[in-house]
Amino acid sequence: MLRCALHDRSFGWGLLLCVLATVAQAQVTVPSAASAAPAAQQTVSPVQPAPAPQAANTPAPTAAPWKLLREIKLNNPGAVSLDRRGALYVADADNNLRQYGPEGLPLNTYAPTQPGHAAQVEAWNVTTTLVFNDDRQQLVLLDRFLALIGEVRLADYVDGTIRAATLAPDNRIWLLDESNLVLRAFDPNTQRLLQNTPLDLLIGRSRPDFRFLRQYQNNLYLVDRSTGIYVFDNFGSYKKKLPFTGLSMIGFRGDELYYLDAGALHFFNLYTLAERRVALPAGFDPAAVRQVLVGETYGYIFTATGVSVYQLL
Repeated sequence: MLRCALHDRSFGWGLLLCVLATVAQAQVTVPSAASAAPAAQQTVSPVQPAPAPQAANTPAPTAAPWKLLREIKLNNPGAVSLDRRGALYVADADNNLRQYGPEGLPLNTYAPTQPGHAAQVEAWNVTTTLVFNDDRQQLVLLDRFLALIGEVRLADYVDGTIRAATLAPDNRIWLLDESNLVLRAFDPNTQRLLQNTPLDLLIGRSRPDFRFLRQYQNNLYLVDRSTGIYVFDNFGSYKKKLPFTGLSMIGFRGDELYYLDAGALHFFNLYTLAERRVALPAGFDPAAVRQVLVGETYGYIFTATGVSVYQLL
């Protein structure tokens, strides 16, 4: 208890000072009504909110939107393609080209008069389908019913080995001359080379492993399994390289490029650069899946025994 010594002449002032000292001591030692801890132990900093969880760098594959329609029995299917109407084109083990409707029902078959390995098929043009035989270095042009339009012997026009070929929307044919590392444009109507784009400066000292060539939406895509996907404009001028390695084939759907990797389809938007993954149907061994094609309504999964046709949900 605070004791106050008072003198007679200063009784009034002494009493007032004693009362003020008592009040000040009470304010220092008594805890606040809002705290259960002594005043000296109270926290004065504001409460910090819990940090939001960070999003995963790579999203998990979304549920597979597949509904099985039918199985096409086909031993060792080879090169494949889709046209704008959704028709499916598949080269079989004997290098015959088979045409199916979008639902997988057979339509037409082209049987070549001479044997040759169909390394690539391009049917997006609809009116003309291109078959590239790499072993014979030959181009075969077919109409939409798979009737023969003509054949081109590439050795008559190119002094080198063509590794990949594809058909442009204007009916020009892009050729990858692997011997000379040149991208060439060929006009089958006038039967002459229109343009040459050297690739040696782009490739540098790397050892390319070119696998696939495709023109889509005014760009030309050259797949190098070793270093990525080279992108050119429709005049053959180099634009950029996409860092997707280990690929042998790519596909396109709308504004997206897609490819098969690690048991899922990877989609890459060509304009927003957004990426997403879609899991394959349950029960498929990823090692057994050779390739996948995706159209607007149907999807096709290729194995050594045939083609599984799915409706996309």
